[in-house]
Amino acid sequence: MTHRTERMEASISGKFTVKIALILIVLHSYSFHAKAQLNESDTASFQLSAGITGALQRGNVELLIIRGKFDLVSNSNKDLVFKSQNNSLYQEFSGFKADNDINSRNYLYFKSFRKYYPFAMFYLQTNYRRKIKSRVFGGAGYTWQVIQKPKTNLKLSGSVVYENSVFRSDQFKESFYNGSNSIPIWRGTVYLAGWHRLYDQKFRLFFTAYWQPGIEEVPNNRASLDIGFDLPVWKGLSAAAHYTYTYEQVVVSNVLQVDSILTFGLSYQLKKN
Repeated sequence: MTHRTERMEASISGKFTVKIALILIVLHSYSFHAKAQLNESDTASFQLSAGITGALQRGNVELLIIRGKFDLVSNSNKDLVFKSQNNSLYQEFSGFKADNDINSRNYLYFKSFRKYYPFAMFYLQTNYRRKIKSRVFGGAGYTWQVIQKPKTNLKLSGSVVYENSVFRSDQFKESFYNGSNSIPIWRGTVYLAGWHRLYDQKFRLFFTAYWQPGIEEVPNNRASLDIGFDLPVWKGLSAAAHYTYTYEQVVVSNVLQVDSILTFGLSYQLKKN
């Protein structure tokens, strides 16, 4: 009975350790992301943010998490602005790979300091959990800076892209696509992003959302929502929360269409002048 109790306690302890490690990694990455978002309408000639976080545990619980981020904006030519947002995620639990993802989003803007400006875009993505070997799409669109003030920013964009997704299976929940592991498709995209500062600009609320309908014989839609806030509490200590929701209509037969995650916690930053 004692050995059984010890094994149960070890199992519970192991699961708890994994959850704590995951929460810390997500919060650390989120905290970095929230404080280092780059804006193509900024007048700075060059902006860069980069970071890497990870966790490694061996013994009763085996855990490996590596998360990387690299963003830049080049504004050396005042008319043309290049923006690249890149992140990666690798997760492994007890020798089993859970994630091995790359997400590279690249834009070329023309006169992004204006209220209305056009842009070209190119994306490269992989998603191990959703069994997407590669997803490539590119296209062009137009942005409307609805509100651009020191305390409030709101942008609305529309674009048309051509996409090709290669999966690790040829069986889908939508039988129309069965028999081939590659799905080429034209998509429209509606994108909304913004942030707002309150209480002497200390409280910051931000969000991004997009909807991508497929131009196809059968429905093939995709949607995403990110919303969160960060709030300085006391001498470098901040509270933060972040919710992400993603929906993909056409998925491999044994994959769920919806993923969501809510993270919250505290972060600390020390600054000396």
